[in-house]
Amino acid sequence: MTVKVDAEKCIGCGACVSFCPDVFEMNDEGKAVVKAQKSDSCDIKDSPSICPVGAITV
Repeated sequence: MTVKVDAEKCIGCGACVSFCPDVFEMNDEGKAVVKAQKSDSCDIKDSPSICPVGAITV
């Protein structure tokens, strides 16, 4: 599984970071970025449903 964030769609709400801080973080531009492809604290395949603008794909 590969997680990606579309920076053009991202509105910087931080929902993904709250859902899975092991995988997502906010960059200097206020956009979400993927920092890891694995997590023990969340199910990555559920992350697209967390994003209100559909910027996350798995």
